[in-house]
Amino acid sequence: MCGIAGFWGPAGQRGMRPAAQAMADAIRHRGPDDSGEWCDESLGIALSHRRLSILDLSPEGHQPMTSASGRYVIVFNGEVYNFEELRHRLPGCQWRGHSDTEVMLAAIEAWGLEGAVRSFVGMFAFALWDRQERELYLVRDRLGIKPLYYGRCRQTFLFGSELRALRAHPVFEAKIDRGALALLMRHNYVPHPYSIYSGIRKLPPGTILSVKFDRDLPEPVPFWSAGAIAEAGVASTLPDDPEPTLDALHHLLLEATRLRMIADVPLGAFLSGGIDSSTVVALMQAQSSRPVRTFSIGFVEKDYNEAPFAAEVAHHLGTDHTELYVTPGEAQAVVPKLPEYFDEPFADSSQIPTFLVSALARKHVTVSLSGDGGDELFVGYPRYSLANQIWSTIRHFPAAGRRLAAAGMRTLSANTWDRFFRAADVFLPERIRRRRPGEQIHRFADILSEDSRQAIYRRILSHWDPPEQVVMGALEPPTALTDPRRSAKLYDFTLQMMFIDLVSYLPDDILTKVDRASMAVSLEARVPLLDHRVVEFAWRLPMSLRIRNGQEKWLLRQVLYKYVPQRLVDRPKMGFGIPVGEWLRGPLRDWADSLLAPNRLAEEGFLDSRTVHRIWDEHLNGTRNWQYLLWDVLMFEAWMERQGACHAPNAEMLHA
Repeated sequence: MCGIAGFWGPAGQRGMRPAAQAMADAIRHRGPDDSGEWCDESLGIALSHRRLSILDLSPEGHQPMTSASGRYVIVFNGEVYNFEELRHRLPGCQWRGHSDTEVMLAAIEAWGLEGAVRSFVGMFAFALWDRQERELYLVRDRLGIKPLYYGRCRQTFLFGSELRALRAHPVFEAKIDRGALALLMRHNYVPHPYSIYSGIRKLPPGTILSVKFDRDLPEPVPFWSAGAIAEAGVASTLPDDPEPTLDALHHLLLEATRLRMIADVPLGAFLSGGIDSSTVVALMQAQSSRPVRTFSIGFVEKDYNEAPFAAEVAHHLGTDHTELYVTPGEAQAVVPKLPEYFDEPFADSSQIPTFLVSALARKHVTVSLSGDGGDELFVGYPRYSLANQIWSTIRHFPAAGRRLAAAGMRTLSANTWDRFFRAADVFLPERIRRRRPGEQIHRFADILSEDSRQAIYRRILSHWDPPEQVVMGALEPPTALTDPRRSAKLYDFTLQMMFIDLVSYLPDDILTKVDRASMAVSLEARVPLLDHRVVEFAWRLPMSLRIRNGQEKWLLRQVLYKYVPQRLVDRPKMGFGIPVGEWLRGPLRDWADSLLAPNRLAEEGFLDSRTVHRIWDEHLNGTRNWQYLLWDVLMFEAWMERQGACHAPNAEMLHA
């Protein structure tokens, strides 16, 4: 795992190597073990790299790396897990070392860039310079596991693993994109291809961007399309025959996990005790000759604590398990550091426990496997059934009646509803008691007036809706969530929701969170469930094997049950949450008050101060639980504060 950066500007620049080094040093946390730069001053191009040594720890794995013929130069972030197989398909090569990077270059020389990329199994973001054609290529893996930003500033093309690498270049111009800010307020993240800065883009997953210095930037070209895969999978759905399908999935997952256990450094796994992480750990342990290192964190708040479940699974599987119970104070201490760790504004509050478990794992290992991806592939999110249930319930009632009912639900505050249900809970078994029922009732009231299933799901996924109510002067750009033209042609609404999450929520929230949290502590995170062959197979499953007898993730559960008793893992989905709403009313209130100060918001000129303070007041007095909307605003404001505190790049660097 590494960090990459580079630029292509006017020929004959001076100070190119220091500029390239500064860009790489800005992302040193992604690769603390080694660094390197490659420059061609006659053409104005420079590539730089930070290395976290995972495979081939020798100097032969150093980057930037030049191909055997000298034609190509590469800087690469990620892992190509099937590099040994590819070696055998490339006879006659004189190998200098044992790295996957060298194999990638040989494959590109032998099969061309697109042919080679299609053969790669792994996670990757890389820049390839073709010295013969004087063309630069940027490539990102199929699911968007590894990040890559790019854009032109004045006459210079910039790229890097994180925005901070681009900001380190002296020509970078930091202008906030109000449309991207609106997207942040809707989603709690900035979805690709946008970034928080005007003119800077994220390379979409599964695409190749070809850059010529004297031409306008073209649109990235797909080498793998999630939409095409989904449509093809639905068109060739497998029979509803559990036994052979289960065997096929089991084999695929074993192989995907085995490949991701290849490393020349200590390796472990995150374990929450849920279906996805437990499956990954079970498959790891089944293929390991010694106990797998597993890691989980616990919270003293019972409603947010999964550590006991993880411990039971670890004990059953016989892993070498490490858990850490985190106090509220320790978790809250992470909050001011989040803008530094995440670099671009990001407001999924599970970023806090994700960082904490990454920091715990890094004390013992350099690589950790994660269970991310199972919800999007095997129907794991409760919101899928929720959206269907809501629509089937309300569609027969007139819109006016639904609006009246919604107004009635809002007459009682969330706190009042909570008190009512707490009084009733004494008569109900604990397993069916609802957490924060008042907030759920108010959320349901917000949804009641929607007139289609698609609008209901958009509302369920949205925080600020519409975001223009809080972002002044914004025009929200289209995304997979709001633009029907970006959807796949899928007959089933549950499949449509899964697809939206696969191409937006997964890469831009889940995988971004895991990448930034793990890389902040120089830990490589690997995601076996997102092996593209598993993804392609999952899209061929009939819905009856995803949901069976009302149980979600049915087929994936059957794989897990081969290793773990049902009683240890069959429980309601908890998620990786923290009590942000309560913290904002308590220990984080002073921090929030300072960031939400009216004069501060007015001076910046991005967010409507009156709107922000209305929801802040309603949150504080318990009228509504606005924790998600407030966290979006707070993470942006904390990021703004962090950027203001950063030193500006040295504008004299290129003229030294």
